[in-house]
Amino acid sequence: MDKAEKKQLKKIACNVRKGVIEGTFNAKSGHPGGSLSIADILTYLYFKEMNIDPKDPHKADRDRFVLSKGHAAPALYAVLAERGFFPVDDLKTLRKSDSYLQGHPNMNYVPGVDMSTGSLGQGVSAAVGMALASKRGGDLFRVYTILGDGEIQEGQVWEAAMFAAAKKLDTLTVIVDNNNLQIDGTVEEVNSPYPIPEKFAAFGFNTIEICGHCFDEIENALENAKSVKGKPTAIIMKTVKGKGVSFMENKVNWHGSAPNKEQYDEAMAELNAAAAAIDAE
Repeated sequence: MDKAEKKQLKKIACNVRKGVIEGTFNAKSGHPGGSLSIADILTYLYFKEMNIDPKDPHKADRDRFVLSKGHAAPALYAVLAERGFFPVDDLKTLRKSDSYLQGHPNMNYVPGVDMSTGSLGQGVSAAVGMALASKRGGDLFRVYTILGDGEIQEGQVWEAAMFAAAKKLDTLTVIVDNNNLQIDGTVEEVNSPYPIPEKFAAFGFNTIEICGHCFDEIENALENAKSVKGKPTAIIMKTVKGKGVSFMENKVNWHGSAPNKEQYDEAMAELNAAAAAIDAE
């Protein structure tokens, strides 16, 4: 991609991160850490990769996206709002009792959400089902799903992976957000899933390891996934939990804690400064 396109994606990702902070601050609850770590991949998917149309969210040939780590809904809502599925200002209503933007994605109420998720391990199974439908229909669309690295401790993930490889679902791309932290600590301390690429390879996947904050690597990985026939792809992204907000980065306590007013102001100041630096590039 050229410099101008990369600059635009970086600016959008910065806006997505601001949306995450805006939503969780106003909600006084939520999961900012793992939302911030996937802002870049969501930006690329929704603004460059996927065949979608905000004016026609249910079009039959659209690419599908499943946020299997459903607690990272603030990031999904932020990118959907940036893409024009609903007003950005609605992010301030996150988790309010009368809001359609609840703590986990709901496909019945949120434009652009293809699957309701939240129970960890189950979203990837839904994505596999979508990929099977696409394959049986003649590769009508591609399917993307993001899992947390703590989430892949769930056995259902590997049952879905085994099925996807057995059915040669090459329209499926599984993306693992490997930020190495989950609610109770590091993933090694809780129940180590390592080595992640080798595990997916053993289950029959084409596997790729990338920096999850590097747009060139994201682009190359997704292009590779589209070129591989006869097997699904797993992209393992090395990311930083809380990416973009210095006091949240690599801090496990920001898995499920919302910023207070002072922290909100500090986070937004950092993100606004980052946006200004992007403009100056």
